[in-house]
Amino acid sequence: MSHRYDTFVVGSGPAGQKAAIQLAKAGQKVALCEQLREIGGACVHQGTIPSKALRERAVERGKINARLKEQNIELLENNISVVDLIGEMSDVVAAHDQYMTDQLKRNGVDIIHGRACFVDAHQIDVLSNTGQQLRYQADHFVIAAGSKPRQPDNVQIDHEHVFDSDSVLTLAYLPQSMVVLGGGVIACEYASIFTMLGVKVTLIDRYPQPLGFLDHDLTAAFVRSFERRGGVFLGNVEVTRCGFDGVSQVETEIADGAVIRSDKVLCAQGRVADMDALKIQHAGLDLNEQQLLSVDERGRTAVPHIYAAGDVVGPPSLASASMEQGRRAACDILNVEVGELGQLIPSGIYSVPELASVGLTQAQAEKEYDTVVIGFAHFKEIARGHIANAQDGMLKLVVSGDGVVRGVHVIGVHATDLVHIGQMGMLQQADINTYIENIFNFPTYAESYRVAALHAAARLGVDSDGGNLSRSA
Repeated sequence: MSHRYDTFVVGSGPAGQKAAIQLAKAGQKVALCEQLREIGGACVHQGTIPSKALRERAVERGKINARLKEQNIELLENNISVVDLIGEMSDVVAAHDQYMTDQLKRNGVDIIHGRACFVDAHQIDVLSNTGQQLRYQADHFVIAAGSKPRQPDNVQIDHEHVFDSDSVLTLAYLPQSMVVLGGGVIACEYASIFTMLGVKVTLIDRYPQPLGFLDHDLTAAFVRSFERRGGVFLGNVEVTRCGFDGVSQVETEIADGAVIRSDKVLCAQGRVADMDALKIQHAGLDLNEQQLLSVDERGRTAVPHIYAAGDVVGPPSLASASMEQGRRAACDILNVEVGELGQLIPSGIYSVPELASVGLTQAQAEKEYDTVVIGFAHFKEIARGHIANAQDGMLKLVVSGDGVVRGVHVIGVHATDLVHIGQMGMLQQADINTYIENIFNFPTYAESYRVAALHAAARLGVDSDGGNLSRSA
């Protein structure tokens, strides 16, 4: 017997959840299929929430140890498991799972637990956790199956000595030493977190600098902070082999023949679409060269009634962007007009310290505009930075010759929140006078915008109309 729906959504992460709710609110009969027992996908259970919880605990312990050190008191011991460090978060995750389940059911979404597999372009089979297989038909499908860690051939991931970005949260104890392979967001987040927890971390990447998509000043500041806390960054390094030595340590061999030994290794060299079991070829679809699903601006795949959103379509691979992609796919299914997808998507990196960016980097702006000036505000100049003893941070404005802010880049406490002030200003084509001539609460980190704008104005001198942009300095 086949069950029929208006739309069948595969995956309950941020993209799938938002798509399902949007469609159900509009009166559609919607099914959401999740192969795990819990709702929320990797975002809730292996990624965003638990990793950020671990970060919070690391920062808390770092602050406590700093105070103890000042008073010559014995520091907190490190013989604690990662599970214990984020233990109380299991309650948070469970509560979040229950909240999302209730929200889906409240909106009339049928939740199906099992592994989905396309039969053809309009039918899908689901093998339940109990072994029962049911067939479903739908007019539309939304593929939001998420991603899984990439497993390079030269790295022997065993989830006991060599971990990936999902299994690292199952560490039984904090190791003395760790090698982190990769220079992307996940690698840098975990490398800095474990360094904060007192682990001797070596971060290895094949590129000269980690987080190469960020503004160079942010990248440089991150590396300085990482190394100041005891971490080691090795750039331009190719790893030829990595695996457990069979005794007590993991050997990471690099191209020049050197071997780095460590207690544990985290391989965080990207993620790939998790669609092996979905058999999309039965629906007339194939993955592109990047092993992702290609979609148009509406979220439609090559088969017009099948949509895709979230990690399966690739960058920016952010939970926030995935939510919007899911919503927009649902709106197109409903023939609801939506505005153009905003290009000013902020990035937030929950390393220690936090990093955030929106708009053009300095290098990108210098290619696009004849005149570019930079305005800096260092948190050591901001009263709130002194009050909170958090002076290791800065805000950078990238400004074109007409005084308009083209990029905002922040490192330090609350960076992922602060960046949105700049995002909203950039959406309105705000120039530096917007930040100079308006009042920010005192003392706040937000007043960094005024300090940075004044700095940029002093460098720029006059705007394109001849007005003195630094008149408020």
